[in-house]
Amino acid sequence: MIVSFFSHLRFDSNMAQLNYFNYFTEIEEYFWKKRGAHLLVSPLDWAIMEAWQKAGVPLEAALQGIDRAFESYGRSRRGAGKPLKSLAYCTDAVLEAAEEKQEARVGTAAKSRQTATEAYAREDLIAYFTKNHELLVKAAEKLEAQPALGVQLCDVAESLKGNAVLLESPGILDLEDLERRLTVLDDKLQAALTGAAPEALMLKLRREVDGQLAIYRSKMKGAQLAMVERQYMQKRLLEEFGVPRLSLYYLM
Repeated sequence: MIVSFFSHLRFDSNMAQLNYFNYFTEIEEYFWKKRGAHLLVSPLDWAIMEAWQKAGVPLEAALQGIDRAFESYGRSRRGAGKPLKSLAYCTDAVLEAAEEKQEARVGTAAKSRQTATEAYAREDLIAYFTKNHELLVKAAEKLEAQPALGVQLCDVAESLKGNAVLLESPGILDLEDLERRLTVLDDKLQAALTGAAPEALMLKLRREVDGQLAIYRSKMKGAQLAMVERQYMQKRLLEEFGVPRLSLYYLM
C-alpha cells in the first residue's frame, strides 16, 4: 500500500501546492525538537523532505510520521542510547500517516488554500524574487565556458522578473498560481543544469548519493528511493552551479 500510495502522489502537484509554504522549516524544526539537538539537516534529509513535498505528503502527516518513527526507534535495540540520525528512518511511518489521511484531503484543501493566500507580505515576496533574480544572473556570469547554459539561466531570470510584476497587482495575490509559475521555472532550471552538467560531475554526485543512501536502501521502498535520489541529485546540481530554488516553499 505504501509503494502504491507514493507512486500515485508523485505527480500530484495540486496537493503539493496546497501544503503550507513553510513545509521544510516546520519539519526541520520538529525533527530537531525530537532529536533534542539543534543540528544542521543533511543534504540527504533535505532530499527526503523535498521528496515528501513533491509527493504531496501533508505537513501534518509528516510530523505525525516522525512522532511514530521516534516511538518505534525508542523501543528498538538500536535506540538504546543512540540518537536517530536521519529522516530516512521516518519515511515509512510518514507515508503510512499520509495514506491514512487521504480520505480527509477534500475537506482540508479549502482550509489550506485560504492559509496560503495570506502566507506572506508583499515586501517579503518582492525581496525573495529580487534575491533569486540576482543569484541567477550571478550564476550565469560565471559560465564563460558554458555560454549556452548561461543564456538559459538569464532567460529564467527574465521570466522570474516578469512574474514579479504580479506582486504589484491590487487585490488578493493568488499564491497557488504564482507557485505554478515558479514550479515551471524550477523545472526549466533543472532540465538545463542536468543537460549541461559534465559527465564527471554527474558521476561524482551519483557516487555521493549512493554513499549517503547505502545504509538505508534495505529500509526504503523502490519508489521512495527513486524520488529521494532524484531530489538529492537536483539539490546538489543547484549547489554546484550556484543556482537558487525559486518555489515559495523555500522562502524562509
